[in-house]
Amino acid sequence: MKTYTATPADIDKKWILIDAEGVVLGRLASIVAMRLRGKHKPSFTPHMDCGDNVIIVNADKIQLTGNKRQEHHYWHTGHPGGIKSRTKEQILEGAHPERVVTLAVKRMLPGNRLSRQIMTNLRVYAGAEHPHEAQSPEVLDVKSMNKKNTRSA
Repeated sequence: MKTYTATPADIDKKWILIDAEGVVLGRLASIVAMRLRGKHKPSFTPHMDCGDNVIIVNADKIQLTGNKRQEHHYWHTGHPGGIKSRTKEQILEGAHPERVVTLAVKRMLPGNRLSRQIMTNLRVYAGAEHPHEAQSPEVLDVKSMNKKNTRSA
């Protein structure tokens, strides 16, 4: 029996649409990371980008449990004394609320060149509209997968 290894010609990429309204952030991020990586497919190959293209809408209406809205997100500017921080609530109410979802998914992928390539297959939008109607994406209902996916704080 030989081990199956997918080649670029074997990979079949689908487009998936996920509505993030009322869904818990960590649970959504783990499902999206699995879909982006391709682990839900029987033809999964660890060194190939065999996952799907994922579109997330309503990222500004994501749910965070407990006190996670008040947790700080830190980054450094690269200059001395350049540590900065914002709470997740400030980011969600700011100009780019989709960054919370993007960063959560990015941190659930391995930190290598392949995951940076995989992240190009993720599109996150704060509102309900997206410009990918021509790809006719399939709707993935994350809310109905598990009752814990929609619990509120």
